Amino acid sequence: MTKPSNLNLNLTSDQPATGNFFSLSLFLLKDIQIFEVFIAVIVFIIIHSLRQKKHHGLPVWPVLGMLPSLVTGLRTNMYEWISDVLKRQNGTFRFKGPWFSSLNCIVTSDPRNLEHLLKTKFPHFPKGSYFRNTVRDLLGDGIFNADDETWQKQRKTASIEFHSTKFRQLTTQSLFELVHSRLLLVLEESVEKSVAIDLQDILLRLTFDNVCMIAFGVDPGCLRLGLPDIPFAKAFEDATEATLLRFVTPTCIWKAMRLLNLGMERKLKESIKGVDEFAENVIRTRKKELSLECEDKEQMSDLLTVFMRLKDESAKPYSDKFLRDICVNFILAGRDTSSVALSWFFWLLDQNPAVEDKIVAEICRVVRQRKDIKKEEFDNSLTFKPEEIKKMDYLHAALSEALRLYPSVPVDHKEVVEDETFPDGTVLKKGTKVIYAIYAMGRMESIWGKDCKEFRPERWLRDDRFMSESAYKFTAFNGGPRLCLGKEFAYYQMKYAAASIIYRYHVKVVENHHVVPKLALTMYMKHGIKVNLYKRDAAEIQKYLEDWLK
Repeated sequence: MTKPSNLNLNLTSDQPATGNFFSLSLFLLKDIQIFEVFIAVIVFIIIHSLRQKKHHGLPVWPVLGMLPSLVTGLRTNMYEWISDVLKRQNGTFRFKGPWFSSLNCIVTSDPRNLEHLLKTKFPHFPKGSYFRNTVRDLLGDGIFNADDETWQKQRKTASIEFHSTKFRQLTTQSLFELVHSRLLLVLEESVEKSVAIDLQDILLRLTFDNVCMIAFGVDPGCLRLGLPDIPFAKAFEDATEATLLRFVTPTCIWKAMRLLNLGMERKLKESIKGVDEFAENVIRTRKKELSLECEDKEQMSDLLTVFMRLKDESAKPYSDKFLRDICVNFILAGRDTSSVALSWFFWLLDQNPAVEDKIVAEICRVVRQRKDIKKEEFDNSLTFKPEEIKKMDYLHAALSEALRLYPSVPVDHKEVVEDETFPDGTVLKKGTKVIYAIYAMGRMESIWGKDCKEFRPERWLRDDRFMSESAYKFTAFNGGPRLCLGKEFAYYQMKYAAASIIYRYHVKVVENHHVVPKLALTMYMKHGIKVNLYKRDAAEIQKYLEDWLK
C-alpha cells in the first residue's frame, strides 16, 4: 500500500514541471510559426514585386508602387533612368505610384504615340489641370501652362509678332550688338587673364539680355565685363528646380509643405518673389514709357508692348498679373532653352574635335564666297551676315545633334480628356497623365539606330545640306499646334553665337570638371561648364582656307 502511495506522490510532484515544459514548447512553436509565416509573406511580396518588373519594367511594391525605383532614379540621373526603363519596355510603360499619390501616369518615347497626342488627337491631350496646378505658382496662365482659348489667343498674338519683318530685324540687330559689344569682350578678358569661365553662366546672360530686348524692350545688362550679380537669374533657376520636384512628390505632401512654408516649397516661394520683382519692374517701366506717347516708343515691336495694347474678353487691358505671366513664360522659352543647348553643344564639341574642325572649315568656306574678300580679312573683327549664318548647314546639323542628345526640355506632360488608345496599343482612360520623354527618344535604337548615343552631325545631312527630321521623332521643339514659335530664331541665335565663338577660340572643358544634368524644367548643367579659351591664330585660319581651296 505504501509503494503505490509514494509513486502517486512522485507523479504529482512532477506535473507542474511537465506542464510548464509543454506550455513553453507550445509558446515557442507558436512564435516560430508566426516568424516563418512573416518571412514567407515577405519573400512572397519580394518575389511577386520583382516579377512585376518583367511586365511593367519596374518592381511594383504593395502600397508604395514604383516609388522606390523612382527615388533611386532621382539619386542618380532621372533622365537616364527613364531611358533605361523605356528601352526594356519597347518605348512605353505605365508608372504606378503609391496608392495615396497622383503619380500614376503613362511614359512614352514612341514617335507614333507622340504624333497621336501632339497632332492627330491634339484636342484630346491638353496640358491638363494637374500640370497647370503644379506649375501655376511660377508660370501662371502663360503660354506654356495655358490651354484652350487662353493658349490660342497668346499663341496667335505671338505668332503674328514673331513673323513680322520688324521683329526679325530687331532680333538680328540685338543679337549682333550683344555678341560683338559684350560676349566677345567678356571672352577676350578671360583669355587675357588666363582664367577659366563658366560658359553656361555667360550664355545664360547672353540669351537673357537678348530675350528681354526683343520680347520686353528692356536691356537688363546681364552680360558685361565683371559679370554683375543678377538676383533674378538665381531666383529663376531655383524656382524651376523646386517646381519640377512637385511632379515627383505626392500632391498632398507638397501642398501641405506649401501651407506650412517648409522645405522646397519655402524655397519656391522665396524664389518666385525674386522672379515677380523683376517682371513687375519690367511692366512698370514699359507702361511708363508708353504713357509718354513718344513716337519712337509707339513704333516699338516688342512682344510685351503688343500685349499691353490688346484687350481681354471684357474689352479691358490685360491685368498686370497676366502680363507678368507673359514675361515669365517667354523668359523660360527664350533664355533657358538656347543657352542650355549651347552649353551641351560646346561640351560635346570638346569631346569631338573632328566636328569642330569641320565647323571652322565651313565658316571659312561660307565667308570666302563673299565678293572681293581677301584672306587677310579673316581676323578677329570678322562679322557674319544673316544669309551666311543660314548657309552653315554643318553647324546647324551639329546643334541639332546636340539637341537630340540633350534636349533643353527633357520631358513634357499631357492629360487625357477622353478615353483613347495609343497606336502602340496602350489604353488610356480619361484623366490619365501622359509623360513623353524627349531625352529618352534621342537614345532609342529603334528611332536613331545602333549609333544613337554617338554625337554624329552627319546623320542630319543629305548631299551636305541639312535635312530636318519629323517633329515626332525629334521633339526638342515640340510638334503639332504647339510647335515652338521661336524655333527659327533659336537656331539663328545659337548658330550666330556658336560661329562667333568657334571661329575665334578653341573651347576646352577644364580637366575633371563634373558635367551632369540638373533636375529642373530645363536641362541645366548642374555644376555649369568650366572652360578655358585659346585663341585661333591667323596661320590656323589660313590652313582651313587653303584646304578648302584644294
